[in-house]
Amino acid sequence: MSHALIVVDVQNDFCEGGSLGVDGGSAVAADITRHLETHRREYDAVVAAADWHVDPGGHFSDEPDFVDSWPPHCRVDTRGWAFHPEVAEALRGVDAVFHKGQFSAAYSGFEGTTTDGGEGTGADVGREGRPRVSTEDAILLGDWLREAGITSVDVVGIATDHCVRATALDAVAQGFGTRVLLDLTAGVSPQTTTRALATMREAGVELVGNPRAS
Repeated sequence: MSHALIVVDVQNDFCEGGSLGVDGGSAVAADITRHLETHRREYDAVVAAADWHVDPGGHFSDEPDFVDSWPPHCRVDTRGWAFHPEVAEALRGVDAVFHKGQFSAAYSGFEGTTTDGGEGTGADVGREGRPRVSTEDAILLGDWLREAGITSVDVVGIATDHCVRATALDAVAQGFGTRVLLDLTAGVSPQTTTRALATMREAGVELVGNPRAS
């Protein structure tokens, strides 16, 4: 059995001070770094997923409902898109970064692609701010994991009740044994986190540790 770690959306805009900051996000970033320092050898691959918004249409709104629309966040070439400083150095050594949501809403890391055969940091960005994406070269996360021989994954990151949940559910649906390491996640609210945990558990996701929610 080959095992991978998926780090989801540990970006400045999703941590304290960001446009969609989640309480505990900075602590999660630091804890993920410590987890990698201690447990990196347990994983055959480590990948990251990240929001990578250029013009996602109705996903952004000046009057968001926080269900289907949100304040602008993680725009390409802004500080908000970058990985949080507490985890950025640790993520320099990941096997691939999968960008999602360039031109539409995207929650699951399995919607993300890299354009370079699974090495480096994925989509390049031109001067005009639009990713130079070759559909011929783009690799979806699920395909990349299968090509790497991965059969099971641990999912960590932000937010438990949104992109972590979506990523874990897609991992199970695509046939990967899936755990969410709750000590390495942060949720938006106790209510939505509780619902997300129930949904993941029902789908067959193994939940390890204790959830954090503001």
